Amino acid sequence: MFKILATRSLLSVVLAGSMSLGAVHAAEDPIKIGAIYIMSGSAATYGKFAQQGIQLAMDEINASGGVLGRQLALQLEDGQGKAAVAIQAARKLVYQDKADVLMGLDSSGVAQGLVPVLPELGKPFIITHAATPDVTGKLCNAFTYRISVNVHQNMQGAAAVAAKTGAKKWTTIGPDYAFGHQSWEFFGKYLKEKSPDVVLMPETAFPRFGAEDFTPFINGVMESKPDGVVISLWGGDLVNFVRQANNRGFFKQGFEVLFTVGAATEVLAALGDQMPEGVWLGTRYWYGSHDNDLNKKFVASYQKNYGTPPSYNAEGAYVAVYAFKAAIEKAGSTDGKAVAQALSGLSIPAPTGTVTFRKGDNQALIGPTWGRAAAMNTQDKIRSLADAQFFDGEKITPPVDPACKL
Repeated sequence: MFKILATRSLLSVVLAGSMSLGAVHAAEDPIKIGAIYIMSGSAATYGKFAQQGIQLAMDEINASGGVLGRQLALQLEDGQGKAAVAIQAARKLVYQDKADVLMGLDSSGVAQGLVPVLPELGKPFIITHAATPDVTGKLCNAFTYRISVNVHQNMQGAAAVAAKTGAKKWTTIGPDYAFGHQSWEFFGKYLKEKSPDVVLMPETAFPRFGAEDFTPFINGVMESKPDGVVISLWGGDLVNFVRQANNRGFFKQGFEVLFTVGAATEVLAALGDQMPEGVWLGTRYWYGSHDNDLNKKFVASYQKNYGTPPSYNAEGAYVAVYAFKAAIEKAGSTDGKAVAQALSGLSIPAPTGTVTFRKGDNQALIGPTWGRAAAMNTQDKIRSLADAQFFDGEKITPPVDPACKL
């Protein structure tokens, strides 16, 4: 009897010791952030800036003790701007790399493909760039959040700018997928509300994403003689378009030009003074537009580490990491469902001010910045932004889409 009890006691000590060691090892394991961005091709600079924003946030958090006593680690995948690739990458991150949370996506088309898969993966995903309203609308789910400006919010700002120009006849040039078509659709909707007498011209241009020759589209728009053109091209497409448009005299035709994401620092850095002065530029975040301590700290740290001002993609990625930190601490766990629930209604400080994930659709209440391309900033080597206006997300975000059923 004594031997049996002694054996059981010894076994209990061994098991307890093993469990303690397991707990210690678990506590020391990093919390893994899985990220999917475009890291190759003409839009790769967007992924690079996002990666830098993530790394900056992780470095700050890890230096201050991590999250729940654990360090953060990044596993980055190249989504290549393709939905099938991004879906495969997300499954790899969860099932093979054991990512605790997910973030990323540069393309609206990719987001539309991936978001329906997320409940299957059971991990919260914060979108930091892709702007289609669908992912916080008819495709919404309890695991999908967006911390950046969507098309509704950006086009509300664009319409406010366009209405003040007095231009009556409007057309568009945009990529031939969700982002381009939805940008035009919602621009027209909100502009008509502000100026019912404007004309939305049937002559529009939607070149494929990744097109190399924009000349036919440039010529077509000039021949249609609009008063204003809203342009939703982005990344390398926008850089190529501006250079070709300059060669064709596009910006000397006298019409108003609005670039929906023209103030992306990735684009401005590539173009330099080739970006024409006086055109309207939109952006999800402008590093010089927010006079608060957090923004000053973020901009200074980013420039010190990477030698360039942060883009909106860098800022969105940076804030997303801090959102995960707050949600994990609120949940007291890295359990996917618990962290997703903790994100709902969460408010966190950001360089743009306090950002809240709205209950009902998980869209952040955040607004864009719009301004005119002005003189070159000789220090940062990009166009400065004049007459910059930051739109209040609380005021320009439409109500929750009834099609969203969380």
